[in-house]
Amino acid sequence: MKLGIAFSGGGIRGIAHAGVLQALEENGIKPDVIGGTSCGSLIASMYAIGYSPYHIFILFKRYAKTIAKTNAIPIISGINSCIFKRMPVISGLNNGEKMEELLNKVAKQRNIYNINEIKTPIVIPTVDMISGKEFIITNCKSGNKIKEKEYIDDMSIGKAVRASSSFPAYFSPCMHRNYAFMDGGALNNIPVEDVRNLGADVVIAVKFHADSVDQNSNIMDIIMKSVDIMGNKISENSLNTSDYILDVYTDKVGLLDIKKLDKCYEYGYQAVIENLENIKSILR
Repeated sequence: MKLGIAFSGGGIRGIAHAGVLQALEENGIKPDVIGGTSCGSLIASMYAIGYSPYHIFILFKRYAKTIAKTNAIPIISGINSCIFKRMPVISGLNNGEKMEELLNKVAKQRNIYNINEIKTPIVIPTVDMISGKEFIITNCKSGNKIKEKEYIDDMSIGKAVRASSSFPAYFSPCMHRNYAFMDGGALNNIPVEDVRNLGADVVIAVKFHADSVDQNSNIMDIIMKSVDIMGNKISENSLNTSDYILDVYTDKVGLLDIKKLDKCYEYGYQAVIENLENIKSILR
């Protein structure tokens, strides 16, 4: 029986996915197929190229501040030119280039550069903002392809993660060929179906619990609530087709709250421990 795992997006909270993998490994459970959207793609790709969950956590902590650092550039610059002339001139608070460079550097340390060099089957969703189409970046040319989606199997690891993680307004779109890729969570926040299509018999979906908001909530609390509502709504069909949903509670961690990385890792770890018997039951 092949186990697949599909990680949702969620900003800095995505490091909880490494905690999930750590707890699973400690209990003799290792996925055969993996996929992730946005920050989930970062964890999925690093794991697929051979980094241990704890090593991923350490690297994430080391580079999180660099990746999250904003640039002194306008949020929107020449949007009409980009969409209608296919020119790479939309800007965000962060152009995402540093993320791409760091991921390529980390992959190179495992003698891997391109997505098609990864051995573990992997899927990474993104969306072309010009055509509005969903793209799946993957290392598998075989498998059941979905006609509504486009597939790319030739892209650097860093570019693939950047394409899936380009959250609108914060990150600039990721330009590749004639495409302007934005965060995959816009259409596919938890790639359950895509993981199953690569041969997984059982798929665990990992998502983040939507925190409540009240009169004491700050702007980041409200943003995260909005992201979770949209992400969970978009993922309803995917969640319904999964064999188990692991809901990770992260106690109002903000989109870029890098001071709480340790807590997020622990939240992911504990979520598995608390649901371990249920997880084991679907693998029997």
